[in-house]
Amino acid sequence: MHTATAKASAFVPHDIARPIAGAAAGPLAGLTFAVKDMYDIAGERTGGGSPRWLETHPPAEKNALAVQRLLSAGATLIGKTICDEFFFSLTGSSAHYGAPINPRAPGRLPGGSSAGSAAATAAGACDFALGSDTGGSVRIPAALCGIYGVRPTHGRVDMRGAMPMSPTFDVAGWFAQGPGLLRNVGAALLGGTGRKAKIDRLIMAGDALAQADAEIGPLLRSFLQRASDLLPAPQPLAIAPEGFDTWRDCFRVIQGYEVWQHYGEFITVHRPQFGPGIRERMAYASGVTRPEVDAARAVLMHLRSGLRRTIERGTVVCLPTAPCMAPEINASIATLDEFRTRAMALTCIAGIGGLPQVTLPIGTVAGCPVGASFIGWAGGDEALLELVTVLGPRCAP
Repeated sequence: MHTATAKASAFVPHDIARPIAGAAAGPLAGLTFAVKDMYDIAGERTGGGSPRWLETHPPAEKNALAVQRLLSAGATLIGKTICDEFFFSLTGSSAHYGAPINPRAPGRLPGGSSAGSAAATAAGACDFALGSDTGGSVRIPAALCGIYGVRPTHGRVDMRGAMPMSPTFDVAGWFAQGPGLLRNVGAALLGGTGRKAKIDRLIMAGDALAQADAEIGPLLRSFLQRASDLLPAPQPLAIAPEGFDTWRDCFRVIQGYEVWQHYGEFITVHRPQFGPGIRERMAYASGVTRPEVDAARAVLMHLRSGLRRTIERGTVVCLPTAPCMAPEINASIATLDEFRTRAMALTCIAGIGGLPQVTLPIGTVAGCPVGASFIGWAGGDEALLELVTVLGPRCAP
């Protein structure tokens, strides 16, 4: 695989003509970043993975707030990256723009929907990249591309100027090749007051681990053993003792309803040509009723309340980020649907809780990267970012 080809594959055809320089001084001065094609850039059109959306909307008048914060911190914006249509996938294979090359697992998908941002970071095209995470769209590609990624506490990063998907779960997120930079980008993006605390309790989510392929468990346990002097002794616990089906279904209903609220009218009027998988999920979203979403919101509040009682201040939960290795590029629709269903069982936990989650690379299975995750308490983003900085040197076997 040619490095230049891998780098180029991550960016949209309607990329910015030239880099946009950040402030001359600042904590991120001298660094470069890319952004998922859902964040507004002044004078540029935002596509959201949809050529039809791109051609029917005018250029943005100003930068998305998250983009502006990174520029103001000194980082230079080098490009706009490929994402799945309306962010409704976890595979990173765009029917319109192709699948960005996964530099750490050539021949396999990079994961989505922030596929281009993850691939660009892994390929070294930029120092870090901005994505978004609703149902795993930063965490999954970070794991499959063998890099660091974070989903912050819901509401900690201002999403003004970014295309929505499902605001109940939407957050900005970012990628970096190293943990220190992941933390430093967080200092520029995280708003409000974090809830710092010493991490004094570590839960091993046994039911989440059971969702993963057999090869992943030993890799995760080996990593925890290497880092045992830096972590509390793990305590086994089932996060969803009633099973993950209820969690996944609750998430799916709310996500589907909200996606259609934002894009249903556009889809009805403009009839964009969706790719496989997206087409079927949008058809499902169009049929979710108000009573169904009201019932799902009641379940959400119940699950969120219980989860936040479990993951209280000072507690983190360890689990695999993805349930398996990255699917092959030519995987069947059935295989990709199975991958998404399995992955959602793991990713919906933090989404339902509105909680922060970091993922870090811990090794490979058959040459494919594997990621481990830590979910923290609401507002515990800084503590998680510090934790991953400490753990980073223990990642490699």
